[in-house]
Amino acid sequence: MNRSRFPLQLDTRHGSVDMTHGSGGRAMAQLIEELFVSHFDNEWLRQNNDQAAFATSPGRMVMSTDGHVISPLFFSGGDIGSLAVHGTVNDVAMSGAKPLYLSAAFILEEGFSLRDLKQIVVSMAQAAKAAGVAIVTGDTKVVEKGKGDGIFITTTGVGMVPDGVRISGDRARPGDAILISGCVGDHGVAIMSQRENLTFKTTIESDSAALHGLVADMVAAVPDIHCLRDPTRGGLATTLNELASQSGVGMWLDETAIPVKPQVAAACELLGLDPLYVANEGKLVAICASEVAENLLTVMRAHPLGRDAAIIGEVREDEHCFVQMRTTFGGSRIVDWLTGEQLPRIC
Repeated sequence: MNRSRFPLQLDTRHGSVDMTHGSGGRAMAQLIEELFVSHFDNEWLRQNNDQAAFATSPGRMVMSTDGHVISPLFFSGGDIGSLAVHGTVNDVAMSGAKPLYLSAAFILEEGFSLRDLKQIVVSMAQAAKAAGVAIVTGDTKVVEKGKGDGIFITTTGVGMVPDGVRISGDRARPGDAILISGCVGDHGVAIMSQRENLTFKTTIESDSAALHGLVADMVAAVPDIHCLRDPTRGGLATTLNELASQSGVGMWLDETAIPVKPQVAAACELLGLDPLYVANEGKLVAICASEVAENLLTVMRAHPLGRDAAIIGEVREDEHCFVQMRTTFGGSRIVDWLTGEQLPRIC
């Protein structure tokens, strides 16, 4: 595209989104060119088509879509832009796939700051580059002031699963070990503490991160991992209930083995939250045969995103598909599905 057809450069310092940026005309073309294409730049976007055509490698194709409506848009450890990349990259990676391409759709509210939009786009571009994925196509819509909440982003990811890898939520078997890649609850508590203007002696940051590198190391060492899942909305508890239901099994957890940072545990107590139900954006749950669990744990702990990995329980036969936990007090309790909405607008 020739930038000379735009007499004035987009004012990303003082300007804001208006309805013309979604009209399909010159203003929209300028927004796309000077903001999105300039930062997401790659060979597919530069073709200026309404779709992206790309080659695929041998294996099975995986696709996932995720909408992002988080509030606040900027938080300790990330923002809606990096989160939109990490969330979809991770959903694709939980199949054992290598994420390759993303699409991104933006719904912008009239009056939204172009400075904030640029910051979000730059953050997305950096996150995508770090993850080794290209944002190859997208869409932009603008809604009237008062009919949105600044910005919503939907990303779709495509990846390829290598031949011989079959990771699925229905493959957990009695006797399997359950592992978590690190401390739970960081993301949800970071968001909630910022919403409530809470301060702590140590900063609580979101764990938002792309997990496909960790997954690649895990699959290379243990190709027959049975299940992978990132415990986002509803946290670890809801994720394990999903997997138990899919596989038709029960699960037993050891509360003392589940890693939770002291500051996160303290914040949860203050806010009346259970860390098992608090969202994560940079952790994964793995289920594998018990005989390879220690090997898998070693591999996970060797990766920067798995340093605090732990074996937290086991899969058992249970026709009711209950998730149960041995508590720190020596008793036991049911870890049920999340009821209601503990933390709205968390991702």
